[in-house]
Amino acid sequence: MSAGITVQADILAEQMAAIFRGWGMAEEAIGKSVEIMLEADLMGIDSHGVTMLPTYEQLFKDGRLEMNPKVTVVKETPVMAMIDGGGSLGHYPSSIAMDLAIEKAKKVGMAAVTVRHSNHYGAAGVYALRAARHGLIGISTSSVWNPAIVPTRASEPMFGTNPFAFSAPTRKNRPFLLDMATSTVAIGKLKLAWLAGKTLPEGWALTPDGKPELNAEQAMASRLMTPLGGSGTMSSHKGYGLAAMVEILSTMLAGATYAPLRNRPEGHYDIGHFFFALDPHAFRDDTDFEDELDAMIDRLHNARPVDPAEPVLVPGDPEFDRRAKRERDGIPIAGPMVEMLAGIAERAGVPFTLGRLAA
Repeated sequence: MSAGITVQADILAEQMAAIFRGWGMAEEAIGKSVEIMLEADLMGIDSHGVTMLPTYEQLFKDGRLEMNPKVTVVKETPVMAMIDGGGSLGHYPSSIAMDLAIEKAKKVGMAAVTVRHSNHYGAAGVYALRAARHGLIGISTSSVWNPAIVPTRASEPMFGTNPFAFSAPTRKNRPFLLDMATSTVAIGKLKLAWLAGKTLPEGWALTPDGKPELNAEQAMASRLMTPLGGSGTMSSHKGYGLAAMVEILSTMLAGATYAPLRNRPEGHYDIGHFFFALDPHAFRDDTDFEDELDAMIDRLHNARPVDPAEPVLVPGDPEFDRRAKRERDGIPIAGPMVEMLAGIAERAGVPFTLGRLAA
């Protein structure tokens, strides 16, 4: 087994781009996909960056991805738009959608943009954060092609892990950033546990008879994950409801396909996404919003901790801290993932430039 490696962001970006190029992906789609995936890796959202390439390779082999997609705006007003992703990997049309929502919100105060006929789009928080960096409140949600969340009292999955992300701008602090799956954990965490040879904590996943599943490899295969909360006694109905909310915004509103009702065994999965941008200055004067959010964040940071060695964090703190560290020191990649990437590069007919780091 290969040893793990640590890779500088630009080198990892070149490797991902080379693989996509080997698959025949259009250059603009490559640029957007690598940008979003790399941002996830830098922020420590390891389940949604380069570790997704084995999944994307399988989608490509199965004919689920359009390598030269025609992304089109099919409906538009000053405050909304509906985009057809053309069967693309989701990062490309989603980048276009979030940027369009930002552009419209700057003009009229708020805007919503949906995407249909798409695929997995990476980390939801990357899109929401893009709005905050433009001084706007941002929201991003997505459906998923393969059901994984088992509703409270059910024995079969009805929703994907259906992520929700919210970000808001500040003046002196780092942006507020909430990025969460509506399952107890993102399914990528199962993959990371499997790659690391770890046992799952009780409450992450279920066996077919509803008992806690502790084997990460088996959990990856069965895809029976708990809604946020983990069990009925821990209010998993709330996570179930949030997953349904995300599905409504991402699928029904966007005109995409609800996975349990999908009857096409082949072709594109038709995943949907939802993006929203809101200008706080349409409501508040000058920097009132940012100043008051800064004051809230400062107060949260100063809340009395249970353990002085573990201060109170604000959503986004772990991601921003990891980003600063990884920009400086590089992005860690586990040994099994290094081996997978080597195989993917070979099958794509491109050099495995990370190999020299693993030697």
